[in-house]
Amino acid sequence: MPSNAGDDEPAPAPDLAALQAEFERTLLGGERKFTRIQVSERAGISSARAERMWHALGFATVPDDEIAFTDGDVEALRLVAALEDDDFIDPAMESSLARKLGQTQSRLASWQSAMFLEFLAGSSKLSADEAIEVAGLLLPAMERLQNYVWRRHLAAAAGRAVAGSDELARGIRAVGFADIVSYTRLTRRLTETELGQLIERFEGMAADVVALNGGRVIKSIGDEVLFVTDTAAQGAAVALALQDAVRTAGDLPELRIGLAYGSILIRLGDVYGEVVNIAARLTSECKPGRVLADREVAAALDGHEAYHLHRLRRVSVRGYRHLVPYALQRAD
Repeated sequence: MPSNAGDDEPAPAPDLAALQAEFERTLLGGERKFTRIQVSERAGISSARAERMWHALGFATVPDDEIAFTDGDVEALRLVAALEDDDFIDPAMESSLARKLGQTQSRLASWQSAMFLEFLAGSSKLSADEAIEVAGLLLPAMERLQNYVWRRHLAAAAGRAVAGSDELARGIRAVGFADIVSYTRLTRRLTETELGQLIERFEGMAADVVALNGGRVIKSIGDEVLFVTDTAAQGAAVALALQDAVRTAGDLPELRIGLAYGSILIRLGDVYGEVVNIAARLTSECKPGRVLADREVAAALDGHEAYHLHRLRRVSVRGYRHLVPYALQRAD
């Protein structure tokens, strides 16, 4: 890493346009030199298919005559196309795969770029050339780390799918939503920096609690975390532990948590179905600091020594006119 030992003078402000261009060359592995038509020709696919993949990956439409693509773009299109051409995926799955990859990587890239900018802001003595050098050192390290984490998660997911019981193979899961109370009011009261720090703490706390109690975070959307567990008991443990963690922290906003149990569709890392909808509806009906569960959770935990469920008056919510909630607590 560059060193500025003995130099107390800050480096002159870098040329941001030149810095951005050099960052881009470092990240993309080369210059932009192809148009949209040229990149599809070199990848050996139709321009319509290339554009469809490009959109699915989350990138904006590029004019036909704009030089916007690199050799790396050609190789990426070839790789995705080969998966379909070799019958590993069907045409419908091609777009879904690209879309999920794009959504996941876009969020990761946004976080990483923000982290790098924070690092640069705290390192005012770095020149533009030194900043580029730092980026060049970080990129391969981050790539290796991301690949390692992905493989570990893939191994765990494959193990659950292959070694799970018949019940788990059918997609029987507990689904929970944890929602920050009065989030809209917080967005008006806090600065952007303060709000970002709050969300970072909330998501980090939620990820730790969910993992420690045997669950998996499916997605985090600002003020809300969606998680799943293999059993209703694990779901209850996660939900109550989340409330405990917020109370222990003292300075985090209260949560509302809804928990439902049953058959779900698991597709490309996301979850769908009535159970997901019920968990979301219960969250909207829940009081701050509490956990509401559905009838299936109550039935699964009936007689469980660790939990107590109290049936509440049924409610009418969107899509469910007679939804019966249960207040979930630890047994005395």
